[in-house]
Formats: sequence, structure tokens, C-alpha cells
Amino acid sequence: MAVTLEQAQRVGYVCLKALLRFAFMVANNLVAIPSYVLYLIMLQPLRVLDSQSFWYIEGVLFKWLLAMVASWGWWAGYTVVEWGDDVNAVSEDEAMVLVNHQATGDVCTLMMCLQDKGTVVRQMMWLMDHIFKYTNFGIVSLIHGDFFIRQGRAHRDQQLVLLKEHLEKYYRSRNRKWIVLFPEGGFLRKRRETSQAFAKKNNLPFLKHVTLPRLGATQVILETLVAPQENGTPAGGDAVIKESKSKGLQWVIDATIAYPKGEPLDIQTWILGYRQPTVTHVHYRVFPVKDVPAEPEALTHWLYQRFIEKEDLLTHFYETGAFPPPQGQTKAISREMTLSNLWLVGVQSFAFLSGGTATSTWKETGLSLELLSDTPELSCMMLENTAHGSYNACDISRRCLCVV
Repeated sequence: MAVTLEQAQRVGYVCLKALLRFAFMVANNLVAIPSYVLYLIMLQPLRVLDSQSFWYIEGVLFKWLLAMVASWGWWAGYTVVEWGDDVNAVSEDEAMVLVNHQATGDVCTLMMCLQDKGTVVRQMMWLMDHIFKYTNFGIVSLIHGDFFIRQGRAHRDQQLVLLKEHLEKYYRSRNRKWIVLFPEGGFLRKRRETSQAFAKKNNLPFLKHVTLPRLGATQVILETLVAPQENGTPAGGDAVIKESKSKGLQWVIDATIAYPKGEPLDIQTWILGYRQPTVTHVHYRVFPVKDVPAEPEALTHWLYQRFIEKEDLLTHFYETGAFPPPQGQTKAISREMTLSNLWLVGVQSFAFLSGGTATSTWKETGLSLELLSDTPELSCMMLENTAHGSYNACDISRRCLCVV
């Protein structure tokens, strides 16, 4: 079949746009990530004098970095519509967020849709696969205090011990509020067959759109972060009403991500923007932590039920294009989340200005990249107390040099 001139022009336009977007993303990373690291190096005295203020500033910078990632998708026409409970009502409380996992774009989607949820982004902690530690964004997540978990039966027990220690050491000391995890332990396409075989063997429901979740990390988080007397009561309809606050984890947020026709976005699409504008749908359901059982067997059943409900939600969505209404109601209400283009431009401008400042600072202080590469102990000394045990500080300084 011959290619028409119009088709050739369209392909050329898509390729050119993807190339320009990729160049912009590379430039974005080259200026923003080293600037983030440099700012935190310069603020080390503040960390000693006023740790709370240091981590507040770090959180703001972290939110801006995630806003840059969100802008790549937003400007490509990848937007989000939200359904179910309004999580803004619990944005200042501690919460655990359980998310289904289909592709790398799930993380980008969350980075976007949580931007307008008050202080959530700057005070959140992510649980992610250890492979992300070795990406360009790994150093940012490392310094912020996210936890990199290694998958596999051989590592499971050790990883849960490390997770508990990590939460005890960093979650409250850095004033974290929300913790996000993907209980399925991997992408849907990779785990579906294994999950279905396990379900058949154990007489559990056959799931197509999600997989059966793993208990370990969820149980550790609840055991570590829930206070003896937790607080939380759900409201009717699409809202959640907060009562008087108490310390500790108060809510479990069940977030279900759905893509039109079941075709998820991946990070390549998010960056290059070669796919047509797409609306991703996110459904929230909020549970008071006091309603979540603590005993392992009961917790397993409760967690399975959440993913069986996700299966029903996704089945309804793929059949109708919308999530079903809450029980007892006749109509589901959706909310289109928005980002300010002016604010996104401001964040990007700050990043590029900071990149120029960072370059000037290195030159003025005489700390050339070659010198730092030969003597990484200089930067190790400045960063050793900022990052945590998943990397040592010398690893961080070397990775900084790779992205400067």
C-alpha cells in the first residue's frame, strides 16, 4: 500500500515532535537534577541547625521536580479525570496509597494527579523497584528518602526488615505523610499469568485486569506507622470528613488507574508524546485505618477484596468508559484535575535558571567536574548525612557527575 503525502507529512511531524520533546527532556534533567543536588549541598548547614526547615525546602524542590515530569505529559495532552472519594479531604493526614500497576506511566500519572493535593507530593514517600535506583531520577528519590525494594522470594524477608528499619528512621523524621506502593509487585502483563495460576490453585477469583496483591510491604507499613489509637471516619458520597487528628497512619487510599481501551501509557510515550491526547482515569476509595484488620490472615483477605473490587471497577470502565457510581447512588461524579500552565512554565524556568547558576557556582568555586571525579570524597562529605543507606554518599557524588 502506497504512502500518501499527507501520511508521510504526519509521520514526519510526529518524529520531529518526538525528537524535540526528547531533547527538551534531556535538557530538563541535565539542569534540574544537578541543581536539586547542589541546593541541598549548599543547605547542609541549615540541616544541622534546623532539620525541619531543611526537609521542608527539600520537599518543595522535590515537588517541583515531579511537576516537571508531569508537564511532559500535560503538554502532550495526557490528562487525568478523578472519580470516587475526594482525597483532598485527607491530604494533611498520614495515609497509605495502594495502586494497581500496569506500566511505567502509572508513576507519571500519579506525579501529575497528586500535584493539586496540597502538601502531599512534597511529603510523600514512594516504594519502588530497586531498578529505579539506577535511573537518572534515582539520586533524587534516594535523597528524598524513598525506599527501593528488591523483588523475588530470595530477598523478600530481608527486604521487609529493611523496609521497617527505613520507615522507623526516615518517615517521621522527615515529616512524611503519604506512602505510595504497588502491592501487585510488578506490571500486570508480567504477573498476570502467575497470579491466575496461583488463584486457580488456591480457589481464588480469576482476575484479568489486576493481579493478586502481595501482603508483605502493606503489613510492615501498617505495623510500623499505625498509632495505638488511630483516627478516621468515612463520610457519605464522594467525600471524606476528617475528625480530630491523631498521630500515626490514619487512612488507606485505594487508587485504581484505568486507561482507555486498557492501553496503558509507558514512560516512552510520556516523554516523546507520539500517542494521541489521552485521558487517564483514577478512582479513589478511602478507608479509615481502624477498619483495616491487623491479623495477617484477615489482612490478606481484606487486601484481596480490594483488588477484586478493582477488577470489578476496571471491568465496568472498559465496558462503559466510566467507573460505576458508589453503592446506594445512581450516578458517578467525575472531576477533571487541572494544572496551571503558568505555574509549570515558572517551575521549568526556575530549573533552567538554576542550571545556569549551578554551572557558574562550580566554576567560581574552582570545583571542576574533573577534580570532583578524581576526589569524590569532597562531595561525599557533604552528602553523607542527606541520603540513606541504599546508596553510600560516594555513589551519589559519582552519579551527580553523570548528570551534570
